[in-house]
Amino acid sequence: MKIVIFEKRQYEDKVINEYKQKDNIEIITTQDIIEEKTLNLIEGADAISILGYSALTPQLLEKVKKSGVKHISTRTIGFNHIDVKYAKSIGLNVSNVTYAPNGVADFTVMLMLMAIRNYKPAMWRQNVNDYTLNGLMGKEMRHLTVGVLGTGRIGSTVIKNLSGFGCQILAYDIYQNESVKNIAAYTSLDNLLHNSDIITIHMPYNDSNKYFINKSTISKMKDGIILVNTARADLMNISDLIEGIETEKIGALALDVFQNEDEIYHHAFSTDIIRNRDMAYLRQFPNVILTQHMAFFTDSAVNEMISNSLNNLITFYNTGKCNNIL
Repeated sequence: MKIVIFEKRQYEDKVINEYKQKDNIEIITTQDIIEEKTLNLIEGADAISILGYSALTPQLLEKVKKSGVKHISTRTIGFNHIDVKYAKSIGLNVSNVTYAPNGVADFTVMLMLMAIRNYKPAMWRQNVNDYTLNGLMGKEMRHLTVGVLGTGRIGSTVIKNLSGFGCQILAYDIYQNESVKNIAAYTSLDNLLHNSDIITIHMPYNDSNKYFINKSTISKMKDGIILVNTARADLMNISDLIEGIETEKIGALALDVFQNEDEIYHHAFSTDIIRNRDMAYLRQFPNVILTQHMAFFTDSAVNEMISNSLNNLITFYNTGKCNNIL
């Protein structure tokens, strides 16, 4: 079996090298994305593994199929960079990966704490030896109400993490999760928006919920609302978030994902210009925390992502089935 791994990152080498030792498996790696000029790499391959920067359009999928590849596995939970419907229509199998939700859930709670304790301006002051406290008074989680939008694997783990802080937890999901009903109160969307001091979003992204957080939903929130997003950037309308920060309707914003982050996040621009005006503008505010799409980035999660992806491909090659087929 021959597998080509695109967008290979250095931190994936350990697990990839372990799989290279397995019998009857040939693994080729490249740091490049799959595109027209790298299609020659998949010659003779049975399957490919990609990350989120490889945009698999119908045109590219046709050429992948023609090359003889039978299975594409993305080393991500999200798969909106692949036209899955079209891939299925031409007989190409596509799978994604899962990994434990704890890393993202822990990171989410960390962002909440950073926001309510004014971490960003405090760190700025420290860097210039300013150790004053004026303007840095924070809030305690036990006095706040946290609204969790989406109670799947990550959202429910966030709720479990929060349960130890003594805060009130409201939850909204079209599918209620029995495992969290004893620690969170399911409620209507409007009630959650009206009564939460912090709102964190953990919905899967699809066309129906694009810009779920927008001018209309923000208007229903408390003045000074704290918003956290470690899920997908397009669940929030960035223009409406900017207006909310400018008008002080939004008290703090903590984003691990950002609209049009491709070609910026996970790349170095220390001597260059950030070509995303919204990002460049928002990052100046003392109450806006931006992290570089790293909530997932733990040793455990990375190892699970690459091993899960390769197991998908190997299992499908051997049996014609795998658990994560989309």
